[in-house]
Amino acid sequence: MLSRLFAPKVKVSAHCDLPCGVYDPAQARIEAESVKAVQEKYQANEDADFRTRAVLIKEQRAELAKHHVSVLWSDYFKPPHFEKYPELHQLINDTLKALSAAKGSNDPATGQKALDLIAQVDKIFWETKKA
Repeated sequence: MLSRLFAPKVKVSAHCDLPCGVYDPAQARIEAESVKAVQEKYQANEDADFRTRAVLIKEQRAELAKHHVSVLWSDYFKPPHFEKYPELHQLINDTLKALSAAKGSNDPATGQKALDLIAQVDKIFWETKKA
């Protein structure tokens, strides 16, 4: 009797932790755009206090971008995605490494490289959403 009482009334299934709609690479892209923008502002300003604050903000934003990419990798993408896109594991790794490089650099080129890789993740993500 207790098992019937506590048995689920409705069965649901999802390929991710929650029904789709909660994951989006745009979160990583926005943070990475901030990284690049801060790198450009850093280059354009000689004030030591400004530069110190810029580095702090850039590092925080890069860490957030890494978090969002990691969440896609661990929570959204599933074995069928990795089978269809065998380059996906390496792409995620390269993206995380690029964000780490941008975090440790004030060169906007490193921010742009991270953005370019996030765009590739974004493309695959939206292709999987169509399926």
